[in-house]
Amino acid sequence: MRPRNEPTDAANREYVFKILRFDRRNDQPPRFARYRARAQRGMTVLEALLKIQEDQDPTLVFRYSCRGAVCGSCGMVINGRPDLACRVQLSTLRSHEVLLEPLPNMEVIKDLIVDMEPFWEAYRAVEPWLIADESHGEKEHIVSEKNRARIDSYVNCILCACCYGACPVLGRDDRYLGPAALAKLYRFLEDSRDRRDWRKALERVDAEHGLWGCDTVFRCVMACPKHVRPTDGIEGLRRRLVIEKTAGLFRRRRK
Repeated sequence: MRPRNEPTDAANREYVFKILRFDRRNDQPPRFARYRARAQRGMTVLEALLKIQEDQDPTLVFRYSCRGAVCGSCGMVINGRPDLACRVQLSTLRSHEVLLEPLPNMEVIKDLIVDMEPFWEAYRAVEPWLIADESHGEKEHIVSEKNRARIDSYVNCILCACCYGACPVLGRDDRYLGPAALAKLYRFLEDSRDRRDWRKALERVDAEHGLWGCDTVFRCVMACPKHVRPTDGIEGLRRRLVIEKTAGLFRRRRK
């Protein structure tokens, strides 16, 4: 079945790819290289890149793995918007010229590959794993349907870093934890099985480089290929932090 709004002649269209080329190992400045590729019906940006690499330029490099919008490896900027190359079909683009650039807010290693270590460092900083009640032993940790529904969208995050690249805060503050890390923290805040000390966990992100750095302009929401809403999660963490602080103030007054 032909994708919705795909022109009937999509399989015969020639696309011009304008790809940012750069290698930090040499002293040459970034430049755009142009390639032409004829689309087959349903061809994705990733498939076109593989074809260009095989037929025209084997030195072109980019990340990919699953080809099914699951692993998040092929995140890049496509015609000005962060997205997954394996998810975007050429026929859905408005122009026959396709501009491809690496994700912003991270150092470019070569061509479309960026150094994601700052992203992973921020992610690890929030302890993105379930801290369960060990007294359960080997018993199952039951989650209600209501609780599952609250965390479902955040579980869908595939750590592609599209939100990280789209975030304007990271453009001016490289110490900011970023949308993905904070949204993942909220995912565990809302998980009924998690038993971490949330007062301490929230204190660790109670800073300008943490919860209060977000501009709430929702660019991360628009960039997410899995429809996760990191800004909503950050707002949820802020509300919980205010509640914890207010409760602590009342406890001190009682003493």
